[in-house]
Amino acid sequence: MAAKTRLIPLLPLRGILVFPYMIIHLDVGREKSISALEESMVQDRLIMLASQKDAQNDKPDPEDIFNVGTIAEVKQLLKLPGGTIRVLVEGLHRATIVSYEVDSPYFRVEVEEFDEAEPKTPEIEALTRTVIHQFEQWVKLSKKIPPETLVSVVVVEEPGRLADLIASHLSLKIEDKQALLEAVTVKDRLDKLCEILGREMEILELEKKINVRVRKQMEKTQKEYYLREQLKAIQKELGEKDERTAEADDYRGRLKEQQDLPKEVAEKIEKEIERLEKMPPMVAESAVIRTYLDWLLSLPWTKETTDILDIALAEQYLDEDHYGLEKVKERILEYLSVRKMTEKMKGPILCLVGPPGVGKTSLARSIARAMDRKFVRVSLGGVRDEAEIRGHRRTYVGALPGRVIQGMRTVGFKNPVFLLDEIDKMSSDFRGDPSAALLEVLDPEQNNSFSDHYVEVPFDLSRVLWVVTANVMHNIPRPLLDRMEVITIAGYTEEEKVEIAKRYLVPKQTKDHGLSDKQIVFSEGTIQKVIRDYTREAGVRNLERNIANLCRKVARQIVQEKRSNVKITAQNLHTFLGAPRFRHAQAEQAHQVGVATGLAWTEVGGDVLGVEVSVMKGKGKLTLTGQLGDVMQESAQAGFTYIRTRTKELGIEEDFYEKTDIHIHLPEGAIPKDGPSAGITMATAVASALTGKEMRSDIAMTGEITLRGRVLPVGGIKEKVLAAHRAGIRKVILPKENRRDIDEIPNNVKRALEFIFVEHMDEVLKTALVDKG
Repeated sequence: MAAKTRLIPLLPLRGILVFPYMIIHLDVGREKSISALEESMVQDRLIMLASQKDAQNDKPDPEDIFNVGTIAEVKQLLKLPGGTIRVLVEGLHRATIVSYEVDSPYFRVEVEEFDEAEPKTPEIEALTRTVIHQFEQWVKLSKKIPPETLVSVVVVEEPGRLADLIASHLSLKIEDKQALLEAVTVKDRLDKLCEILGREMEILELEKKINVRVRKQMEKTQKEYYLREQLKAIQKELGEKDERTAEADDYRGRLKEQQDLPKEVAEKIEKEIERLEKMPPMVAESAVIRTYLDWLLSLPWTKETTDILDIALAEQYLDEDHYGLEKVKERILEYLSVRKMTEKMKGPILCLVGPPGVGKTSLARSIARAMDRKFVRVSLGGVRDEAEIRGHRRTYVGALPGRVIQGMRTVGFKNPVFLLDEIDKMSSDFRGDPSAALLEVLDPEQNNSFSDHYVEVPFDLSRVLWVVTANVMHNIPRPLLDRMEVITIAGYTEEEKVEIAKRYLVPKQTKDHGLSDKQIVFSEGTIQKVIRDYTREAGVRNLERNIANLCRKVARQIVQEKRSNVKITAQNLHTFLGAPRFRHAQAEQAHQVGVATGLAWTEVGGDVLGVEVSVMKGKGKLTLTGQLGDVMQESAQAGFTYIRTRTKELGIEEDFYEKTDIHIHLPEGAIPKDGPSAGITMATAVASALTGKEMRSDIAMTGEITLRGRVLPVGGIKEKVLAAHRAGIRKVILPKENRRDIDEIPNNVKRALEFIFVEHMDEVLKTALVDKG
């Protein structure tokens, strides 16, 4: 293959490549390129066209330009506004750049031109036919080239020129075109073109499949849209509306109204609406989806009330609604103060523990009023199914969310005061443990994403102020108790009950029964007599019932006897309420042998407990009566053993237990009694009976006894001390470790009593027994 060289200007091309026999317009704007064109026009109009490797390079060096290009003839030159030149060139021959001239103001290169004359062989003929066939197929699929162009291409008989002409019509990357340009022999060029056309055909086939699929989908969508619009138009004309579409539109409208819904919730609702829209209306599951959507759209995901952060006003509201209960009021005011300092604080979880009727539930209402929050109450008494808390799975017939989510929907805000009443009355069975399910609700670290089985998306309960109530603490599961702040409401003193009756109960019942302050008059001491003789409770529930009873009696007298007013006094009280129903145990008037006064805790408050001991000749038998529990019987045994170890100090015969029977009895035998608190009381009564020393009648005591005579602390001190004060006791013996509990006792009670703190049983006997000498 002969080759000849020549020196001609070079025009670097950006993003384009010119084949031999190809006529094309080029826009030239770079100074070097314009200079090369001018030089070409001065000489023989020939110019070397070679593509840049990087089209973005505005000032290419020789190494940035491909070596193989095309020698072209400049046919026409046209200057455009802005200094750009438009030039028409025709490709002539392939050539390779041998060298660059260094000092030229433009690219001037020495090129070597190739002679492409090559004889036809059967192989080249076969390749030519293959290329023509592939090109025809490509033209049919791509539809980018008109049929007349195809005719002008396939009539070319020279294989090399045919290959270049076809390559010039293909939309190829510069790298592929350059590879075709660099294929000097016709065979190589045709091979490369066959490969490229085959690849392009595969791509076009894929594009065709994709287009067909997309078109079908679009046709289906357009058809559905068209039919749906037609249906809407027909329904509009008939005055009807498609039930499913109308329902879905309604749900979407409700969803749009709640712009600030959490993303997860909004996506869930949209997904369920789509399911409902596609489902026939008579399918049973559509009712389940409707109910579910109603629940999701009615829950207060972000809606909150604004707290009253006026501490003085909140304190005034709390004092108006409740007398006493200083600890609870103080805790609520502390919470409001912190909320005023920061908005990020989580709601507290308060557990109010106390006997019935002390105002636990009504106190929760007062908290809501003081904070200007909504109030919702759920009673947990008798709940034994975990689904009551966490809800049912939606697969069950009649499935509903748990009581917590139901309460949140009822109240309509995400930050109410939520009362969980009677938490100590829950139980568990084969259906699960509801107290375990409450752990997530009442855990400040978990309840910001509470998971209800029915709702299925997390609900934020961290802004709720939880108030939990219970009668006794030992029935609350320990893990649950650990998550709550326990505030004990022990009960009211007699003075507090009188004040509560005057301030709240009497005005309330008077108003409820249609009476005025002038029509019913309570004399001084009447309320106190009602409290002492007609009620036995820590709270004021029965007191309120008796006041209501009095109001009914007075209302009847006013209506029937035409009286203007009725005065109720301590003397005529029995004519309204009948004979006194209770007699609070009173202190013994005189010192007695074998009779001790103990203090007991009951669910309705404290009470005085008498212990009687009789000593008889026998064989050392110890008898316990009065329906005592196991713990109390063991305390009696421990006290008896202590007495046996102290016979010498007490002046008792050492073998008394062999010839003496001892009977310990606690009156009111029909009432079960248990606990260790009567340990020192029974031991003191036994010591009094055996020694013959009288027991002081003005002393009451409580405390647990050990075999060595140590006195251990007990609970319920406030209730027990109040019972002692009510019974006329003057001195109370308490375990030394219970000294800290005295702070909870009202000051007027503390002033009326003398407290004796003991560590050992010897101190109890020394204080309680009267020495005959």
